[in-house]
Amino acid sequence: MHTNRYIFIGALVCASWVSSGCAPVNPLETVPYVEVQQYLGLWYEIARYPNTFQRQCFGGVTAEYSLRDDGRITVLNKCREDSLDGPESNIAGVARVVNPDTNAELKVRFFLFFEGDYFIIDLDDDYQWAVVGEPSRRFLWILSRTPTMDQAVYQEILSRLPAKNYDPAVLVLTPQPPGM
Repeated sequence: MHTNRYIFIGALVCASWVSSGCAPVNPLETVPYVEVQQYLGLWYEIARYPNTFQRQCFGGVTAEYSLRDDGRITVLNKCREDSLDGPESNIAGVARVVNPDTNAELKVRFFLFFEGDYFIIDLDDDYQWAVVGEPSRRFLWILSRTPTMDQAVYQEILSRLPAKNYDPAVLVLTPQPPGM
């Protein structure tokens, strides 16, 4: 009887810890405003924090965003498996803006019950590159409108990451096929 009570209490403690999230004390700041129409289109992944849901992606990673009639955003992520000329893998999802004051906080759903945060935390004035993260700081992506990024621009982006509690040393570069 006592064992069941301890298991139940332990489960409650675990559930409250999980539901409270593991986000750092400092909230993740987004950019002040995103013009959704300018953000739509094709983006190339320049670098990312390693993660399990992209483990099959060797390179050639892209994300394409298009506006739906209902105001949500279609997301189409693609990558090459095993090598730059390996088979293409893709997954489609739907994003929705959760903070219309900034349009910089979105939720993206790829599976029926899984919805993740998508925070635009740094953005070029001309929408040529973007940095995407989420409140727990476990995920980070650097995106560009072109398959490569000027090294000076990349280094400038990296220099701003520690102020947002991201470690640039964790990033891995994403190779893109020649001619993309």
